[in-house]
Amino acid sequence: MSAPGAPPRVLTVAGSDSGGGAGIQADLKTMLALGVHGMSVVTAITAQNSLGVQGTWELPADAVRAQYRSVVDDIGVRAVKTGMLASAELVETVAELLSGTDAPVVVDPVGVSKHGDPLLAASALDAVRTALLPLATVATPNLDEVARLTGVRVGSEEQLRDAAAAVLTYGPRWALIKGGHLPGDAVDLLTDGREEHWLRAPRHDNRHTHGTGCTLASAVAAHLAKGDSVPRAVRAAKDYVTGAIAAGFALGTGIGPVDHGWDLTRGAAGA
Repeated sequence: MSAPGAPPRVLTVAGSDSGGGAGIQADLKTMLALGVHGMSVVTAITAQNSLGVQGTWELPADAVRAQYRSVVDDIGVRAVKTGMLASAELVETVAELLSGTDAPVVVDPVGVSKHGDPLLAASALDAVRTALLPLATVATPNLDEVARLTGVRVGSEEQLRDAAAAVLTYGPRWALIKGGHLPGDAVDLLTDGREEHWLRAPRHDNRHTHGTGCTLASAVAAHLAKGDSVPRAVRAAKDYVTGAIAAGFALGTGIGPVDHGWDLTRGAAGA
């Protein structure tokens, strides 16, 4: 299936961000930085920059299916990450494909962009709940996505448990509830309903955070592809994205991206 010595293969099934800060561009940068081979299935194209999303165009289901089969049937995958799926038809198409793939799946149930632009049709929420989340090894919703999917609104750290319980009812093995919108430290909760892992990181005073959700989910997938357990993969991904946020940089006149190569750059500077 692959040449000896090839790195673990990770597939992102997501939308394209023309500004390069989120979507498949962020996913592939993250995968490269973490030492895995990234591959992509493009589900939608966005016209997007530091100020927001100016337009979106979803691809036909047949195009998504053909990309997926092309990669998986020839090259194979060790982990899959999903991001922007746009419509109920695409959610259902991707869920059907994932159901026949023997690899861990990280589901980032992308609903809106960093700027508040919708990236998932309201009519697709039921398909996410009933078709996609049951296939997830890890689901990684932020608080806005939790509210859209479950109706649970979180205003405090303690309520992250309520959010996780609500998400787990839809069937993912693990829920990673991202509490980055809460005040104080950046606190996330990872749980499978039995054990809990609280992940804390200092909050960096940096507005350039475009792509954090995509980056975190892709980092989890990369570490799962390397054979890490879910808790270990999530903790390593949290450390990576915290460094990327701290190094985020201005780009354009709005919100800039996190720096996916922050650790590589630091290593080069110290060489």
